[in-house]
Amino acid sequence: MAAPLAPSSSPSISRGVTFDALGRTPVGRDPASEPLLVVAVSTEEEFDWLAQARFERPSTSVRAARNLERAQLLFDRLGVRPLYLVDHPVATQDESVAPLREFLRSGRCEIGAHLHPWVSPPHEEERTSVHSFPCNLPSDLEGRKLRVLVEAIESAFEVRPLAYQAGRYGFAPASVPALLREGFEIDFSLSPPFDFRPEGGPDWSGVDGEPFWLGAERRLLVVPVTGAYVGFAGRRSHALHEWARSMPRWGRMPGVLARLGAVERIRLSPEGFSLPDMQRLTRSLLRRGQRVFVLSFHSPSLLPGCTPYVRTERDLEALLERCRGFIEFFLGELGGRSVTSLELRRCLAERGTPA
Repeated sequence: MAAPLAPSSSPSISRGVTFDALGRTPVGRDPASEPLLVVAVSTEEEFDWLAQARFERPSTSVRAARNLERAQLLFDRLGVRPLYLVDHPVATQDESVAPLREFLRSGRCEIGAHLHPWVSPPHEEERTSVHSFPCNLPSDLEGRKLRVLVEAIESAFEVRPLAYQAGRYGFAPASVPALLREGFEIDFSLSPPFDFRPEGGPDWSGVDGEPFWLGAERRLLVVPVTGAYVGFAGRRSHALHEWARSMPRWGRMPGVLARLGAVERIRLSPEGFSLPDMQRLTRSLLRRGQRVFVLSFHSPSLLPGCTPYVRTERDLEALLERCRGFIEFFLGELGGRSVTSLELRRCLAERGTPA
């Protein structure tokens, strides 16, 4: 039996993470513009999502890579070039490098970086839940782990990654200098409206899904993965949702509130969310003026038994069908367009700074 996670005195990120001191500039909104969709896959090792003793350093299996081709063929048929955000175990094992290298060389995808601290050298930090969020590491250590990851990706794929996503959405202003030193141009680490404070992580419940630039030179574009509260509760949504989650499980209060149309927390992901959920979220955000969307999921969900979302082959078929259904809905009914992360950056850069 694995040892439980050690306690830690490291502070968690409090609510209200702000990037204003770094020169935060919203991307100009254009309500008449077509909706844009990036498909991002957190491409990582398999680990036990539900066990108390998570974040084991020896847990570096990448067996799910055998099903990457299955997802890629679906994206090919739909005209989508996904972004595979690759972590250290994936970048250093032939079982996962081989299919991704073939996708990249044939122009069918992009490769980005995804930092899981517990399996990314150098291993100097105490193994805790708090330290599973990169932003809670000492800045120097976070930067060195990021450098090792970038070098591994360059060695495996002969490209320098320009897109980044922090493992477990563990991102903070202190993470930005390391990203800029490594030449990253776009970040997908914010995850509204989820609150990871109970595990020592950041709270994104007060963040909307609008992209923004960081720095006077607008070197880094921050694009939250898409998620929001939907319902008539409005500004009371987070408090009401947290109250519902604190109630006894037998009461199923979050589900009751969702059925009443009061508040529902949805991420644009086939993991744990239905096609109608994702369509409802997207329509709601479009009405609010949002035009940039990120459809995301984790590569271990491509191998039955590796995540809570896919336990059987039938579950996997259903997950891929939800991806297909949503992308066809977005490109067809909504008149949207699929773009790569770098195409999105160029498109938003052309809009200039809002008045």
